[in-house]
Parts: sequence; C-alpha cells; structure tokens
Amino acid sequence: MTTDVLAGSASPLGATPLPGGVNFSVFADRAEAVDLLLFDRVDDAGPARVFPLDPLRHRTYHYWHVFVPDLEPGQIYAYRAHGPNAPALGLRFDPGKVLLDPYGRAVAVPQAYSRDAAGRPGDNAATAMKSVVAAASRYDWEGDQPLRRPFAGTIIYEMHVAGFTRHPSSGVPPERRGTYAGLVDRIPYLQDLGITAVELLPVFQFDSTTAPAGLTNYWGYQPVSFFAPHAAYSSRRQPLAVLDEFRDMVKALHKAGIEVILDVVYNHTAEAYGEGATLSFRGLANSAYYILDPADRSRYADFTGCGNTLNAGHAVVRRLILDSLRYWVQEMHVDGFRFDLASVLTRGSHGEPLPNPPIIWDIDSDPALAGTKLIAEAWDAAGLYQVGVFVGDAWKEWNGRFRDDVRSFLKSDNGYVSAVAQRLSGSPDVYGHEHREPEQSINFVTVHDGFTLNDLVSYDEKHNEANGEDNGDGANDNRSWNCGVEGPTEDLAVEGLRNRQVKNFFALLLMAVGAPLLQMGDEVRRTQRGNNNAYCQDNEISWFDWTLVARHADVFRFVKQLIAARRSWGQGRTDNDTLTDVLERAQSEFHGVGGGPVDEGYTSHALALSGESVDGRRRLYLMINAFWEPLTFVLPEDVAAPGWRVLLDTGLAAPDDIHPLAEAPLVQGPAYQVAARAVAAVIAELEDSQAGADRKSAATPSLTQSRPLVHNA
Repeated sequence: MTTDVLAGSASPLGATPLPGGVNFSVFADRAEAVDLLLFDRVDDAGPARVFPLDPLRHRTYHYWHVFVPDLEPGQIYAYRAHGPNAPALGLRFDPGKVLLDPYGRAVAVPQAYSRDAAGRPGDNAATAMKSVVAAASRYDWEGDQPLRRPFAGTIIYEMHVAGFTRHPSSGVPPERRGTYAGLVDRIPYLQDLGITAVELLPVFQFDSTTAPAGLTNYWGYQPVSFFAPHAAYSSRRQPLAVLDEFRDMVKALHKAGIEVILDVVYNHTAEAYGEGATLSFRGLANSAYYILDPADRSRYADFTGCGNTLNAGHAVVRRLILDSLRYWVQEMHVDGFRFDLASVLTRGSHGEPLPNPPIIWDIDSDPALAGTKLIAEAWDAAGLYQVGVFVGDAWKEWNGRFRDDVRSFLKSDNGYVSAVAQRLSGSPDVYGHEHREPEQSINFVTVHDGFTLNDLVSYDEKHNEANGEDNGDGANDNRSWNCGVEGPTEDLAVEGLRNRQVKNFFALLLMAVGAPLLQMGDEVRRTQRGNNNAYCQDNEISWFDWTLVARHADVFRFVKQLIAARRSWGQGRTDNDTLTDVLERAQSEFHGVGGGPVDEGYTSHALALSGESVDGRRRLYLMINAFWEPLTFVLPEDVAAPGWRVLLDTGLAAPDDIHPLAEAPLVQGPAYQVAARAVAAVIAELEDSQAGADRKSAATPSLTQSRPLVHNA
C-alpha cells in the first residue's frame, strides 16, 4: 500500500480541495476494490500515479475515500472499479475502464475520445474522459445573486448556447462563436427583444458522439456528469476555464436583468443500453444508479427512450440529484431548472408511478432551492402523462395541451374553439382545481423538440432525411400546415400568409394567461428546413442565422412590441395571485363574432375575448379569426371616449400590424373587420367608474367551472 496518502473521509463526495491536499470520495457499494488514477495530461496513455484503495483503511460502508497530499485544483483524475461482471445480477464492473467521478466539478475530454473504446473489452485510459479537481468557491461574483424575478412577469426564451452564436453571421469573433462568452456578446439582442429569462438546452457535460455515423449530438441530452459544465462551450481550452466562463455568462445575464434556467436531464445518462459505453455510473454502482428490468437484470428499464433510466427512487441517486441542484444554485448562481421528462422522477425503483415520489418532494421542500424556478416536462417516453396532475407545490409545467390546441385551431381544424378558449385563459380545465398561480401553465407553441415556428407554417410533413434514419425519427403528429406549398417558395401570397400565421401564433402565445416560452429564432422565422428532430445537426440547420433579423424585421418588431405590451398589461401582478383571482379581476369574458355567445359548434373557427389590465385602467378586446374569409366583429359599446384603439392586427402589413398604445389609431364605427386567418386586438381606457366593475351576469359561469366558455349575458 502506498504510504504517502491518508485515509481521507467519506464526506463530502467528490474531489474536495482542503489545506494540504485533496480528499476524494466515491460511492461504489458492490465494488471489491477501487483505484484512484492521477493523470498529468488528459491525452496520456495511462495514469502517472495509481492509488489502490485499501478496503480496511479507505472504505467506510459503501464509500471509498482517500486524502492525497500536495494536490491542487486542476489535477486530472479518474477511477477504476473492480468486481464481478455479472449482468444477470445487475453488476457491470470492468477494471479496464477509466471512470468519471459522478461528483466531479469539471471534465477533461481527450482529443482521441472514443465512445467505442468505452464499450469494448480492454483498457481505454488514453481515450476516456477524466474528471478535474476544482475549487468552485474561488470566483469573484462581485455581489451577484440569483435574481428571484416573479414568475408573473417572466418571458422565457429557450435557446442553445452554441447555436445562438455559432453561425458566421453572428457578428461574434470566431474564437468566441458557439461559447458561453459568445452568448454574452449577444445579450443586448435579448434585452432589446424583452426577454427576462433564458432556458438553456443542456449544459451539463455530455457525450457529443451519441449520434448517427458522421453526425454529432447537438442538443446535449446525453449527460455524463451532473456537476460539470460542458467544456466544448468554453472559448478557453484549460480544463477549469469553463467554470469561470460559465459564471461570467451568468453574471453578465444577471446584470442585464435576465435569469438563467437550465434544461436538466436527471432521467438517463449517456451509458445507453446493456452493452453500451461504461463511462462512470454503471462501472461504479450499476444496480444503484439505474432501474433494471425486473425480468432480466442484464437489461435496463427504458422509460426515457434513450436506453436507460436513472433510479431516482434510490437514496444515493436522490442525494446526487439534490446535491447537483444545490451546487448549480449556490455555486453557479442559476435561477431555475426545466426538468427533461420529469415524470420519470415520479417512478419508483421498479418503474412504478408513485403517488408521492420522494425526489419530487425533496426538491420541492429543499430550503436551498426555495425561490428557485422549477419547471417540469410532465411526461415521459413510456406514456406517463402528468400535465395538470404533476406532484409538488412549487412546480410549473410545460403545457403540451396549449401547443396542440393552439396549433390545431390556427390551422383551422374543426372542434377547437372551446379548447383554445381554455388555453387563452390559463387552462383552468387543467389547472383550476389546484388554486395555484396562472404561471403554473408554461405556454408554448414550439420548442427545440419539433418544428420551428417558421417550419410549422411551411411544411405539412417532417423532412429529417439529414439525420440518416430514412426520415423515420421525429414526431409524425405535428399539427402543421404549409399554407399551400411544401417548403421554401417565392409565391408572395403564400409567404404573406405564412408571415401572418407566425404573428397569429405569437399573438395568442403572448396574450394568453400563463408564462410564455419562446424558441430561439422563432421571432425572425428561423428554419430547420423541415427537420423536426434536429438533435444531431450541429450545423446551419440548427444555428441561429443572424441575417434573418434584417430579413424578417417586421416579425421581430411585432414580437418585441407585443412583449412590451404584455409586460405593461401585467404590471402589478404578483406570484401570490391564483388563476381564479386573475380571471375574476380581469373580468374575463368570451364573445361571438356578433358580440353575443360564442359559436361552440364543431365547424366554428372564431371567437373574441375581453378583459381588463391588472391595474383596471384599460380594457382589451381580442378577436381571433381562424376562418378562411374575413369576419366583422361587433365591438362592446361600454367604453369611454375616445373609444377603441387598434393595438394589433396581423392582417395588416407592418408597421400597421402593431402599435404602441400612445400611437394606436382609433377604430371607426361599432365593428371591426378581421381579415381571413388573422388576429386583432383593440384597447380602450376605462373611466374610474368602469374600472373593476363587474359586467358579468350573475348567471354567467366562471371559467374555472365545468362550462368551457364564458359568454356575455
């Protein structure tokens, strides 16, 4: 046994710099022996030093630990674990494999990294990712803290760190394109648009080689570490430089008033499938970290569609997830998390859905996470759909029903008037029973997974041939409409209709009750050429083409002014208001084209909505025509002089499509014609005697009751 190391401590887990050296601790409950490997360089063919850990001295219960004197941050390290390779028993030890530390704060990737070598017999020291010792607290935050912005005023922008600036047109210096630093260069664009929070696609270190041959995993939903920021997104190549660059980005976004929400993947890892790569977890404690098929423990239960499922019901995995979340909040200052396939976390150790899943309540009640934004993708790949019933008091949810119903309605499908009325009202049919804030519903039309907004109105079918899977991947149910021509066209009439439809979607998204989520580039009609599953397209198919900002300046202007109007309309809202409170205060009512009851018939394609601003000083009348001919809407007469003003009309060309309130033109007459497939909104100032007045009949049902629409008496 080597004599220049000390016993060390089981706590804390990971590599912890201390006075005089570094303490290492790793969980490996069924291992018979563990080696700590120290490397001089990440590309070295083997470790410079190996410390076999003595189970009598360096093991406490399930934890292997050692203190190595005279080490400092920047030291590259990894583990080997010895034990039975008995897949039928759930054990997959392989002493030839170099293993990442599950608690490692940074990851170094060799130039010759090989996923294949991690999945076949033999030593892979030269081609394996390694962990790096880091002292996370050694950073000057200059007083920065998470912003804790109220959800009531939040505008979320889902974006890809690299794709935002990787395109040559980004205007970012070449060495900073596609990096955290490059994103900082483009913060003024986000401010100008009116964004209050960015939701970053995965930034945990991931395996970019998990893609078809010749392609790259671009999205990042193949994590290998839950603590380390993705090194390839750093403009600096030193192993620890990524930590500072990530924090510089967070600090800069906070100075701009923009929160940082991370898309986190605690449902599976890159160690996919039974005979796949051994990178970390499976080589240390396979049966603890993953849900195994009870009928065949050599196989992984797959509730994620990615080949394995993390065992969030296991105490060690629960601790890992909580420690990771606390780290990103306390040490990296992020403001929130969007949980990919969050319903996986509600499953027990055998895959069964739990009524009160411990990890969800652990996260919900953790004092270190109090005030942190928690957003669930409330479904998984095995059919567990929990939108409206996801457990927890603090969680918001991606509202997939908003996406589906609004898409269907605006493409003029039959039978969606009642449904779209609910979506515009914060989905009380889904969330009203919980007596929660309206922002429990995260409203979206498009996100990374699916068509861009431009492609939603430009393609009837997916076109994923570039993915190398014979167009068999990606969703088939897109509820899209190409407006008459499949793909790009020079037909001005078709292009005009597409532009209008894009604005229609934005109008409903940004005027609906709930928190809006926009996808990167939709505001300038970014296209993926019909690809609705561009996870493996790290190229111009996925990147933000900045020439579109000028080419589609009218759409950008429309979205920018609409966001400003929304934020002005909601001034005074707090997160303490319930959905019922907001709807009652707004005096929300639905109307038909003629001002009376809404036509709820199967072939109906139009409705109107009236409501008051939070301060009760203005009244809005929103008219939606998803019919293919113009419709004339009768306007309410009970408004003060000078009457109604046109806030927006997607049937008009820019700059008449939207107006600042102070410049909005007056409506002439008691009615307003809305063009075919268009959305219009008029606004009026209210006299003090009108503000807050209850104009609803006592017999009118509430939106939170069973009837789907509210009508004028």
